[in-house]
Amino acid sequence: MPAKSKAQQKAAGAALAAKRGEMPKKDLKGASREMVDSMTEKELEDFASTKREDLPDKKD
Repeated sequence: MPAKSKAQQKAAGAALAAKRGEMPKKDLKGASREMVDSMTEKELEDFASTKREDLPDKKD
């Protein structure tokens, strides 16, 4: 499932980095903190790999 906004794509990227151990979980805020625990690495990869060109800044 692709991300629906640039903010969601960015949060998924941060959560993915934390899940992989590339950054500490304690540095996460907001949606990314929830995503890291509730989503699989594959789901986070799908969200984070969404092209940002045509996405709105925030989901309405």
